[in-house]
Amino acid sequence: MSETPLLSVRDLHTSFPLRSSVLRRTVGQIQAVAGVSFDVLPGGTLGLVGESGSGKSTVARTIVGLEKATSGSILFEGEELTSLPKASMRRVRRQLQMIFQDPYASLNPRATVEQIITEAWEIHPDVVPRAKHHTEARDLLERVGLNPDHARRYPHQFSGGQRQRIGIARALALRPKLVICDEAVSALDVSVQAQVLNLLADLRSDLGLAYLFIAHDLSVVRHISDQVAVMYLGRIVETAPQDELFSGPIHPYTQALLSAVPDPKPWTRPPREQIIIGGDVPSPADPPSGCRFRTRCWKAEDTCATTDPALEIRLAQHPAACHFAGAPT
Repeated sequence: MSETPLLSVRDLHTSFPLRSSVLRRTVGQIQAVAGVSFDVLPGGTLGLVGESGSGKSTVARTIVGLEKATSGSILFEGEELTSLPKASMRRVRRQLQMIFQDPYASLNPRATVEQIITEAWEIHPDVVPRAKHHTEARDLLERVGLNPDHARRYPHQFSGGQRQRIGIARALALRPKLVICDEAVSALDVSVQAQVLNLLADLRSDLGLAYLFIAHDLSVVRHISDQVAVMYLGRIVETAPQDELFSGPIHPYTQALLSAVPDPKPWTRPPREQIIIGGDVPSPADPPSGCRFRTRCWKAEDTCATTDPALEIRLAQHPAACHFAGAPT
């Protein structure tokens, strides 16, 4: 695996105007993403995890250009995406595709499966000649585990898991280098989740794909990711190799998330203490001063309210945005 990042995000901010209900004046800003940085290596998988509302999907939508970055840098193969014209962004999207969360809403109900897949080739006619559209579409369906004879069917004629496979086939149609999976299995049954995850892992191995895998389920992230970044209220609070993070979480938020994950073999190890996080998630329109997690953290002290901890290595083995990272509990 190359050490040169395929995707490099630095100090990314994405904000949305908060408008009054009467005159529609801008009265504030919602800081959906507030200074996020990470890398995705060629052929690797970065798992981006956190509660709903932490800003994970906004990160994904900003990378592919569906939302506009307020500031920061997004480099894909060394090319800056935040200042790229729309015509140039279309060229980049050939190598940067996305699988959406809802397999019911992300597919055109009036188009056949073959039309959904071949639409990308109509936009980029140099990828697959028109004469080969039918054959290539059938081959893609077979690759993602669907019956190629069903290419003329409509999305409503498939189950949820099958629709997500159609979404995967559509994402692969342009032969991308990076696929962003935005909660790609969260709407599926557990058994179907496993099938789709195994499919994604096989495709990564066969095609050399890289993934930015966004999820709130840590068990799913553990299954497919090489690196993991944990988000809370618009910021990454901890990042580490998958095995290192799951065996030794440092940030209190990560510790609480992992304590809630069911143990599949509880008889093989001592029982874990479950950490219950108190309070509600603060509003991204008015985040707490200092550490954003301090209002719900059992380790918080006065310095947490005045100083925002940087994401860095302190006494621990990997970076965490906590003043007490690596200190004895």
